[in-house]
Amino acid sequence: MKKILILAAIIPFVLTSCVSRKKFAMLEAKEKATQDLLNTATVKLNSCLDEKEKLNTDNTSLATQLEYLKKTNSDLMIMSKDMAILSAKGSENLEKSLESLKEKDLKITRLQDALTKKDSVTLALVTSLKREVGIDDPDININVEKGVVMISIADNLLFKSGSYDVNSKAKSVLAKVAKVINSKPDFECMIEGHTDNVPFKNAVLVDNWDLSVKRSTAIVRVLQNDLGVNPKQLIPAGRSSYVPLVANNTPANKAKNRRTRIIIMPKIDQFYDMLEKEMKNLGKK
Repeated sequence: MKKILILAAIIPFVLTSCVSRKKFAMLEAKEKATQDLLNTATVKLNSCLDEKEKLNTDNTSLATQLEYLKKTNSDLMIMSKDMAILSAKGSENLEKSLESLKEKDLKITRLQDALTKKDSVTLALVTSLKREVGIDDPDININVEKGVVMISIADNLLFKSGSYDVNSKAKSVLAKVAKVINSKPDFECMIEGHTDNVPFKNAVLVDNWDLSVKRSTAIVRVLQNDLGVNPKQLIPAGRSSYVPLVANNTPANKAKNRRTRIIIMPKIDQFYDMLEKEMKNLGKK
């Protein structure tokens, strides 16, 4: 009986102990599950935080790129405006350059026309002189050099040896030359005296320079005083023996070098003034 009572007293305790262990195991399992959920939530939270940080970094990078693109777009717009201005100016400058080239071409054409006209006048003058003076006389030579008409008259037709007095035979030749000069009032006439290299000196003349100048001025006086040529068209010049046609090594060659050369040409100052004016105008463009 006593054993039964003891067993009866122990059974509730044992039952209670079994229940507590089971409950503890359940609580322990529940705690573990909760801990697992917490760990999982922590991992996800950390992942979300990392993602958020990455997104923040990406957002900052995108914001920087956006600012860069905005600035680039602004710069491109400014450049586009500048290019438009440059293009407009370039087009305007091109038009001005083309216009300037047209003007220069026109001026060059005018100069060429002037030179052509001068050459035509020179040719007509040569023809006129040859017709008036005649081309059969071996002591008279008419040709064109450097765009001007040159008449070379041998010394024996004009002067006696060592003299600067024009003989009567020369005046008939000079009269024909004067006729042509008088028909060309816009032309000038240079009279050059030339000697050979034989030294010459007398009571009046010091050397061949004096002789060549005296002969030149003597021809000028005949053209002006006897034949009515405008003195404004006449230019005397003495060249002494320093512009020979041939070497002064024989009597025949010395005779060739003793000559008077009459150069008929457009008025140099007027012609070159025109050229200079046109060239200055070309330089300003």
